[in-house]
Amino acid sequence: MATVTQRGLGKGLSALISENYVHPMPGKPSDTAAGGVYTLPVGKLHPGKFQPRSQFDQTSLAELAESIRKNGIMQPLIVRPSQTQEGKYEIIAGERRGRAAHMAGLEQVPVIIRDISDKQALELALVENIQRQDLSPLEEAGGYQRLMEEFEYTQEELAATIGKSRSHIANLLRLLSLPEEIRDMLDKGELTAGHARALIGVPGAIELARDIVRRGLNVRQTERYSRQAQGIEKKSVSRGRSGGGAYPAGEQRDADILALEETLSDNLGLKVAIHDRGSSGEIVISYTTLNQLDDILRRLGDGI
Repeated sequence: MATVTQRGLGKGLSALISENYVHPMPGKPSDTAAGGVYTLPVGKLHPGKFQPRSQFDQTSLAELAESIRKNGIMQPLIVRPSQTQEGKYEIIAGERRGRAAHMAGLEQVPVIIRDISDKQALELALVENIQRQDLSPLEEAGGYQRLMEEFEYTQEELAATIGKSRSHIANLLRLLSLPEEIRDMLDKGELTAGHARALIGVPGAIELARDIVRRGLNVRQTERYSRQAQGIEKKSVSRGRSGGGAYPAGEQRDADILALEETLSDNLGLKVAIHDRGSSGEIVISYTTLNQLDDILRRLGDGI
């Protein structure tokens, strides 16, 4: 297949907004503003077919609607001309703002109009939601799966485009193999992605998941419970100087510490190493781009 062309997606919506817009045409949006931002009637917008989000929290939508009533919409929606409805526009980024604007009773919303392909539409919708941390693990995994199935991405190309590690993408995709009942528990917030990963490929996973929810087990307790259910005893693991010397030679790695490393690595989408010394230790987070560093600093500021 052809090599994926990088379009600055990892830079976020600012890169998208700075690119060329669709030129004004007959029937163009009214009240053209400086900088390529237009206004469109809310009734001319419809949800994007590549929107990765399937759930919108009504309480947070109501809060956003109230903010919009008081302050207006601070960031324009990104739209493209509809491929199926003449005179209408498909939302590429900002569907949540569009829904809240409708709830707030706005008749017009600010938009930036782009003429982009289906592939770009899915990429941009996925990147926006990931950067805003709005997607559930299954929604994020579903977006990755669509890019791979419909547009022939590899996991390596996805990692480069989205700005996440390949292991993060691979582990999220594994969640899609879980039984439907466990995926429902994950969607409802009864289980976290860490809980769910511990149940992948485990015999009787549904019964285990129900018991985990009933007992209120945390992720590390779930991992131990899963190993016990499979008859796997906890063992210490010795690691040498692999992975660029992240661990001292011959260091004994506790299985629970390894599991915690994997959980943190998956949550951050970056490599994490934990050096445990009993009552003290250190956590090392590795990044390869400045965008990844910015993401780490933002999440530490907000609370991971």
